[in-house]
Amino acid sequence: MEFRSFEGNAADRPAAGSASTGRVLVVGPYLRERRGDAEASAYAHIRDTEARLEEAVGLARAIELEVVEAIAAPLSQIRPATYLGKGKVEEIAGVIAANEIGIVVMDCALSPIQQRNLEKEFKAKVLDRTGLILEIFGRRAKTKEGTLQVELAHLNYQRSRLVRSWTHLERQRGGFGFMGGPGETQIEADRRMIGDRIGRLEADLKKVQATRRLHRAGRQRVPYRVVALVGYTNAGKSTLFNRLTRADVQAEDMLFATLDPTLRALTLPHGGKAMLSDTVGFISNLPTQLVAAFRATLEEVLEADIILHVRDISHEDAEAQQSDVDNVLRQLGIDTEGGARILEVWNKIDRFSEEERENLANIAARRPTESPVFMVSAVTGEGVNELLTSIEDRLAATRITLDLSIDASDGAGISWLHRNAEVLAKELHDGHFDMTVRVDETKRDVVISKFGAVLRAME
Repeated sequence: MEFRSFEGNAADRPAAGSASTGRVLVVGPYLRERRGDAEASAYAHIRDTEARLEEAVGLARAIELEVVEAIAAPLSQIRPATYLGKGKVEEIAGVIAANEIGIVVMDCALSPIQQRNLEKEFKAKVLDRTGLILEIFGRRAKTKEGTLQVELAHLNYQRSRLVRSWTHLERQRGGFGFMGGPGETQIEADRRMIGDRIGRLEADLKKVQATRRLHRAGRQRVPYRVVALVGYTNAGKSTLFNRLTRADVQAEDMLFATLDPTLRALTLPHGGKAMLSDTVGFISNLPTQLVAAFRATLEEVLEADIILHVRDISHEDAEAQQSDVDNVLRQLGIDTEGGARILEVWNKIDRFSEEERENLANIAARRPTESPVFMVSAVTGEGVNELLTSIEDRLAATRITLDLSIDASDGAGISWLHRNAEVLAKELHDGHFDMTVRVDETKRDVVISKFGAVLRAME
């Protein structure tokens, strides 16, 4: 096993017997790539073990846990009872005892039995990757919709953790998180209570989804298109969102720094408007409970006219992260090969030297014209204007430009045009406004019949 220490001075460690539950050991139990092992090969060849372990450490730190050690534990096979082999379990148990560890984070998905057996062997709480991500989401959700979605995912996960104990009482892992102690209720009552709560949450979420659909329908009645940001967590989406909209959304060098979706107006180079949506960051092995629970939030992505896939091109696992994001998008039913709708944004180019940037530019230049790459720095603003111009061009490509003349006294008609079309030009001549407007194809006939507009060109 490979060990990485995150300790400070040994004198700062707590005395024996005074272990803090905040002291954490992160274990990366990664399958070795073997010939014929499709599952291991499909993932191991694109993702570096060191990067995977570092990401797991980042997840633990995202909820302010004190990571003491990080261990990569390569596996030849997964053991049904403990996931790890007996020797590794004993070795890790020794590390836990020596370092006063209170929590062990396993960077994998554990079955309830594996989790319970490891807790007995380690004499410490065990959190798998799914539980850790859910814990982060539970602490970060701010909006009503976000908290409902997180709690629903929590309960669906928690229901699978109801396993029998040695006492006459059937116990569950307690609380709206995973750090607390065991509950005291019987397993049948627990399941019934959790099932009832899940039913109520699903009903509440349907109401939230209905409200979101009404808001979306309202936006569709005005000439604003939607541009959605997607990307791996910590790719710089929120920083780019702030740069494009002059907003102040939280943006930190931390996994899942933002969770709830945010919408802001986006001003395009020629004065046009669009709505920019910042969504939750994706991550490798994103729990299926979260993909399902957050589907309502991610509907903003499904309905978007343009999707900006923001990538941290400076990250050593940038290609693997791109694959992870594409996988989640496909789960949502989005065609990742639909070039006209998805624009790839290579962020954080400020981290490269001039020579490295030139090499990146050459790579980007070789991309097909229908799926271009935009090199930007959300921190410095480099490349942002070119990105905005392309967004404007692509949004305009599906709209029709019309010329019309309307009586200056027709205030209702002029107001209707401002609400339902993008006014590109307006000049007053002899008591009439000569206007150039851009509208969706679906509204072309309405504008022509209402105002006698003349088709100018397709832009």
